[in-house]
Amino acid sequence: MMNDSLVAYSTDVEKAEFYKKTYLHVALAIVAFIAVETILLNVVPAEMIYMMVGQRYSWLLVLGIFWLASFLATKWSLAQSRSTQYFGLGVYVLLQAVIFLPMMYIAMAYTGGGEVIFQAATLTVAMFSGISYIAFTSKKDFSFLRNIIAIGGFIALGLIVAGMIFGFNLGLWFSVGMVILASATILYQTSKLKDAYSTDQYVGASLQLFASIMLLFWYILRILMSRRS
Repeated sequence: MMNDSLVAYSTDVEKAEFYKKTYLHVALAIVAFIAVETILLNVVPAEMIYMMVGQRYSWLLVLGIFWLASFLATKWSLAQSRSTQYFGLGVYVLLQAVIFLPMMYIAMAYTGGGEVIFQAATLTVAMFSGISYIAFTSKKDFSFLRNIIAIGGFIALGLIVAGMIFGFNLGLWFSVGMVILASATILYQTSKLKDAYSTDQYVGASLQLFASIMLLFWYILRILMSRRS
């Protein structure tokens, strides 16, 4: 990528337009996720939802498909074609809705219905806003977080897979650790937006932020659900 196409080397007007479009697309992705999730909760039979997590290896298969499809969606969201970029973002929103389906169903059915989901969403938005403010206003270099996030991600993935294979519960402290990891990822991604993307890659940038927001929301919701169970 040529330096003069990066956000960091753009004019203030171009930077402002990039950030505006990026966060607008994040908001639209969240709205689309809510709409798709609502539809799935109303049309997918409970038996099928339970099948996703009922068998030890069924959820592992679902996560494997999610990882592969997420990789493709991310690649598409950074393509030259604008239609391909939107297709990648749309696919990723759909994937997130499918992955969230069992947890949202359980939250609606057994843990206070929409109340716990609303609380988790409120906390997620508040944390995302606070982290974004720090990233934009602080002059600190957050590049050191990159290796921490990478190592933490591999460790977390290994523990998740091991937990599914051997059937042990990772517990509350794992969820707390994942909230910290997701927060660090948002901080790093936000601080590096100007260095990682060109001014026309706001769709790809929004997908990365959306992914981290959903990871944060997932584990905040798990924590709140565990307190009510």
